Amino acid sequence: MYEVYGIIGDPVSHSLSPIMHNLAFKEKNIKAVYGAFWVKSYDLAKAIEGIRALNIKGLSVTVPHKEKVMNYLDEIDEIAYKIEAVNTIVNKKGILKGYNTDWIGVLEAFNVKGVKLENKKIVVIGAGGASKAVIYALIKGGAKEILVYNRTFEKAKLLEKKFGIIAKPWEELKDAYGDIIIQTTSVGLKSWESPVEEEVVSRFKVAMDIVYLPLKTKFLALAEKYAQIIDGLQMLLYQGVEQFKLWTGIEPPIKLMEKAIYEEVKNMEKEFLK
Repeated sequence: MYEVYGIIGDPVSHSLSPIMHNLAFKEKNIKAVYGAFWVKSYDLAKAIEGIRALNIKGLSVTVPHKEKVMNYLDEIDEIAYKIEAVNTIVNKKGILKGYNTDWIGVLEAFNVKGVKLENKKIVVIGAGGASKAVIYALIKGGAKEILVYNRTFEKAKLLEKKFGIIAKPWEELKDAYGDIIIQTTSVGLKSWESPVEEEVVSRFKVAMDIVYLPLKTKFLALAEKYAQIIDGLQMLLYQGVEQFKLWTGIEPPIKLMEKAIYEEVKNMEKEFLK
């Protein structure tokens, strides 16, 4: 008998998680299968009940359900509660517990590239859901100063109150400088756009984008002349690695997972460029 895992979101057809996790299950000789479940917001409560009914062992949670899903779980991990988002559900004998591994994905993306966050001045573009996990990771990594620029200043102010970061008006982004800059908005997803001009990224030593289609976004292409760049697949990979460990207690084949998702994104890029 195979154990069942999967991802819920709206939509989920683009998800790379099935590729990563099914490969890991096969490589580790675990009798399990990982699928993609397209769940609309109005069906979320029913979907979570379905986990228990079908004895689904674990789920990844993607947009737009990461915040709302917390209302339907039995337990929430302390860090997920702080970030106010769950991207991983573990089913332990019918008790559903929510975790957040996105922040670990961020931290590991920097670690594997040899980038130290300690005592760094870091600029974060965007104050949406993804930025919370990024900010939490930066705090854990020992950043000296975190500045968040957002089009809606009030949203950045909420993060200032919550995490103790510095909220900055969007109009001042053109003057931003520091050690590391992180792009957390959807700008550049399947398009050739950047939230900042080349002059801005030229003032940083490291640039990270959480968008991964295209793999090298315009933001990263502009930054590459001046900074070490980190693409969005690194965060995706390492949040998935942590999910796998939560579900199985086993270290997954990271290099194989990485190779598979990079190949898949290259194929997706070909379609996107048509």
